[in-house]
Amino acid sequence: MSEYKIVAGTASSKFAHDVAIQLNSKIEDVQISNFSDGEIDINIVNSVRGDDIFIIQSTCRPTNDNLMELLILVDAFKRSSAGEITVVLPYFGYARQDRKAAPRVPITAKLVADMIEKAGVDRVVTIDLHAAQIQGFFSIPVDHLLGSMVFVDYIKKLSLKNPVIASPDVGGVARARTYAKALNYDLIIVDKKRDKKNQSEVMSIIGDFKKKDIILVDDIVDTAGTLTNAATALKQDGANTVMACCTHGVLSGPALQRLSDSSLDSLVITDTIPLSKPHDKIVVLSATDIIAQTIDKIYNKESINTMFDNL
Repeated sequence: MSEYKIVAGTASSKFAHDVAIQLNSKIEDVQISNFSDGEIDINIVNSVRGDDIFIIQSTCRPTNDNLMELLILVDAFKRSSAGEITVVLPYFGYARQDRKAAPRVPITAKLVADMIEKAGVDRVVTIDLHAAQIQGFFSIPVDHLLGSMVFVDYIKKLSLKNPVIASPDVGGVARARTYAKALNYDLIIVDKKRDKKNQSEVMSIIGDFKKKDIILVDDIVDTAGTLTNAATALKQDGANTVMACCTHGVLSGPALQRLSDSSLDSLVITDTIPLSKPHDKIVVLSATDIIAQTIDKIYNKESINTMFDNL
């Protein structure tokens, strides 16, 4: 009888080990190294013939290296006669390049989806895609988990006096509505414009937020400009407290300094991307439980819909 085996990419080594512990399993012995010119070398130590493989690898920074490592891992298992190969992408890099926002630009999220599929993947599991329609870039099954599965219970335990869910932009309203429905909170929207990459300006705030405890929800926090600008605007206009829940802590460039200097009370992220260093305002929650549950259900041919029941 075939078994399932968990493989840890170097970008998600701790994450994968934590998933394996929850499944009472172990990480498959795979040697990953680099040649002197930087090319990636992979060797699967034991036979995996007929086994179902779950490769866990976030394509976070360095994005291109981690993506290439993932593709080579898939190819290695495919050529080793593995059974079904599932790629678990806690964080799907290039997801923000999901459409032609200007003339003569690529749709890189589609390109990455094609590369993953062409490598020989049978199924993809991921968390909080930047745009849900990216699932349609694949012609193989995609299990799209939601960050709210991790954050909702945490928010409930805070017992905030006057909580309100806030979307930091119009594009995130559907995501914010999921939180508002699960928690039975009101919803407000921060309207913004973005003139340049990684730069945004708050234009107006839609909804009642004065003397309220604001919970900004988003899929990604990158340079933290959007969140810190929103927090400043909300606090200046009468919000009591402002916290943010963002699934993927990219936190590039000036992000950590902006958080330190901002009026944002706290930023809650998950471990889909390893946090480079601790920060006083950052709380890290683990998404390994929902990944472990999903792997178990996929292997046992069970529906994962029950995981969405409370959302």
